[in-house]
Amino acid sequence: MASPKLEEFIKAEQELAAFAKSLSHPARIAILKVLAQKNECICGEIVEVLPLAQSTVSQHLKELKEAGLIKGTVEGPRSCYCINWKAFEKFNQSFNHLFHKLKDQQASSCC
Repeated sequence: MASPKLEEFIKAEQELAAFAKSLSHPARIAILKVLAQKNECICGEIVEVLPLAQSTVSQHLKELKEAGLIKGTVEGPRSCYCINWKAFEKFNQSFNHLFHKLKDQQASSCC
């Protein structure tokens, strides 16, 4: 039986791709901007500033939380979220490393 193609890539590449995928929707970028402005936010407040249904916002929050980009607590009907800055720093370093590595390997000229 053939192994999944994803397993052929190193762990760092898999993590970086998962991080990029978690940011690949404009709603998630907007949610992160709201959280950065308020430092902490209740889900209902996010819904008030975005043109999305509450269930859609909840799904995007779930994706961001699963990726480790946000932390959150649920206390009854209240959900409180904030950005996980340690995760952002880790992936910022990973992206910078990737960009520098690619730039160092580039040919002298390109089309």
